[in-house]
Amino acid sequence: MLQKLLLLFGLAALMACGQQNGTKTTEADSLRFPQEKHLKNIRMLTFEGENAEAYFSFDEKKLIFQSTHGPYKCDQIFTMNIDGSNKKLVSTGKGRTTCSYFLPGDTKIIYASTHAAADSCPPPPDFSKGYVWRVYSTFDLYIANADGSNPQPFLPAPGYDAEATVSPKGDKIVFTSMRDGDLDIYTVNIDGTDLKRLTSTLGYDGGPFFSWDGKKIIYRSYHPKTEEQKKRYKDLLAQELIEPSNFQVWVMDADGSNKRQITHNEYANFAPFFHPDGKRILFCSSYGSKDKRRPDFNIWMINEDGTGLEQITFFKGFDGFPMFTHDGKKLVFASNRYNRNPRDTNVFIADWVD
Repeated sequence: MLQKLLLLFGLAALMACGQQNGTKTTEADSLRFPQEKHLKNIRMLTFEGENAEAYFSFDEKKLIFQSTHGPYKCDQIFTMNIDGSNKKLVSTGKGRTTCSYFLPGDTKIIYASTHAAADSCPPPPDFSKGYVWRVYSTFDLYIANADGSNPQPFLPAPGYDAEATVSPKGDKIVFTSMRDGDLDIYTVNIDGTDLKRLTSTLGYDGGPFFSWDGKKIIYRSYHPKTEEQKKRYKDLLAQELIEPSNFQVWVMDADGSNKRQITHNEYANFAPFFHPDGKRILFCSSYGSKDKRRPDFNIWMINEDGTGLEQITFFKGFDGFPMFTHDGKKLVFASNRYNRNPRDTNVFIADWVD
C-alpha cells in the first residue's frame, strides 16, 4: 500500500533527506518535531527501503510489516523485535504481499499475496487512468507459521482478498474482499467458519480494524453518489483499479450494524486505529494540504463522534499507519522523516503522551 501512496500522490519530491518541517528537538529526542506533544523517545526501527504497515504481535514483543528493499522488487512480509532487531522474511519472497497480522498466540500469521499467480511482481497501476490503486485479483489470503513456513490459502475465492486484521479478543478476522462483486468488508471466525459480509453499499470499504473490546470495526470508505461517479467506479473496478483520493473514516458495530461516518472532508483519510480508551481514533490524512497532487500526510486524532480533530504528527512528507500497544503507552507508525534516501519510508516506535 505504501508504494501505491508514493506513486499516487508523487510524494518522492517531498521526501528528500533533510527536508523537514521545523527544527529538530534536542539530541535526546531528535526524531520528534516540536509540535508533536503526544510523542517522545521516537526510535527508528528500519533504515532502508520502503517499510510500512507494522503491527504488534499479541504479546507486543514483535512487529510484522511489509517491506521493499534489497533484492525484493515489491513488498514482502517481515517480522522483527520491537527494538528493530532480528528481522526475518516470513512471506515466500515471490509475487507481491500486503497487510500482514499475527494470529492469537503469535504462532501463526495472516497476509495477502499474489505468489500463487506468478513468482514475479504484478504490474503497477496505469496512471493514465488518473490517481489510482490496483486491487489485484490475484491477491489471496494466506495463513502461515510465524516463521513463514507452510503458507496455506485461507478462504480462497475469485477476485481481490486482502487487508486482513485480527480482533484483540482473538476470535475474529476482518478483511476486504471482492468475492461478491464489490469491495466489501467481511468477518470470519479464526478457524474460517461463520463468514459474514458486513457492507453492501456500492463503493470501496476496506482497511478495517477492530476496537480493543472487539465490539466495533473502524474502516475507510468511498461510496460514489452521482451516476457519473458510479459509472467511473464500476469502470475502474473492472480494470482492478480504484481512486483513493476521497476516502473517509467510518465505524460500525462488529456485526455490521450502526454504520456512521466519522470524517467529513475532501481529503484522503485512511489507516484508522482506535486508541485503547475506545473513544478516540488515530488516522492518516492529507487534511489541510494545499497541493492535492503532492500532499503531506500526517497522523491525526479525532473523537468517535467526529469532534475534537487534533493533528498528531507535523512532517512535510508522510506519516501514517499508527498502531497502539494495548496499554496506550507506545505507538508504532511509518514515516519518511530523516530517511537516508529520497524514497525511503521507515518504521518508528514512540512513547505516547496524553
